[in-house]
Amino acid sequence: MKIIVPMAGRGSRLRPHSLTVPKPLIPIANKPIVHRLVRDIANILSEPIEEIAFILGDPAFFGDEVVKSLEELAESLGAKASIYRQLEPLGTGHAIMCAEPSLSGPAVVAYADTLIRANFELDPAADAVIWTKEVDQPEAYGVVKLNDKEEITELVEKPKEFVSNQAVIGIYYFKEIADLKTELQYVIDNEIINGGEYQINDGIKRLMSKGNIFKTGTVDEWMDCGNKEVAIDTNTRIMKFMVKDGSDELATKATVDNSNIIEPCVIADDVVIKNSTVGPHVSIGAGTTITNCKISNSLIQNNSVIRNATLDEAMIGNHVKYNGNFKYISIGDYSVME
Repeated sequence: MKIIVPMAGRGSRLRPHSLTVPKPLIPIANKPIVHRLVRDIANILSEPIEEIAFILGDPAFFGDEVVKSLEELAESLGAKASIYRQLEPLGTGHAIMCAEPSLSGPAVVAYADTLIRANFELDPAADAVIWTKEVDQPEAYGVVKLNDKEEITELVEKPKEFVSNQAVIGIYYFKEIADLKTELQYVIDNEIINGGEYQINDGIKRLMSKGNIFKTGTVDEWMDCGNKEVAIDTNTRIMKFMVKDGSDELATKATVDNSNIIEPCVIADDVVIKNSTVGPHVSIGAGTTITNCKISNSLIQNNSVIRNATLDEAMIGNHVKYNGNFKYISIGDYSVME
């Protein structure tokens, strides 16, 4: 089994944090989004992962440190890491085709800006599976249309009339991904463009028209990381799952001086917390110092210094110096507010 992970986009909705760090590498509960996503998928699949193909953008932004972290992620799962580049933003279908040498055999395609919780087995009768989540407002999403055999017959983007409440979340399984490669090559060769880009959906629709059987794989939880508000909400939800799972990621050896930690929190071992109340649902990255603060429901990254702050639903980047009394803040890397 292979996992194909397009992650070339920089993520404008999560600025200022994605100005200096690729959005898939922004931490949720102190672990990068793409790391959590790939591990979650590996846990669902019953087969060993032989290769993980990452499609990155410009090397000036997705540099050597990014490549190293992804290689280490693949290695930790017993898989080979393959690194490809999408140097122009030409769409989801084009991104997949940038990994053309890896497009053979069974594979999962997963876009690295979302997290999931799921527990299901892939249907052996299906040629492909599109993972979906039941939503309350399907008109705001791309949804699948099903026949009486529970097979997907159509993909409908933001339907004005009810089609189904199963929204497409951006994760797909193909029993033979070379079949998708063939159809996406046709899409590119014939310049079939939607929204100015080559889309995976146009390749999928061609597979459906040739009789390929598509089924749904329904996830229990679908968590977006697209902007500051939902990233913080996802940070909180992941910690709640950690409590339920008994995760050892909740344990910490941080230095806590005259302070109160309200669980659950994810705090790096070398963090220093003085004269503060932290939690619940706070993640604090390595090398950060917290002094005279009250912080809840917040995401704080690495090597930052936070003083005299009362924060709730805040998101703070790396190497930040913050001394103040604002409450709802989103501060990018290397910022100074004193």
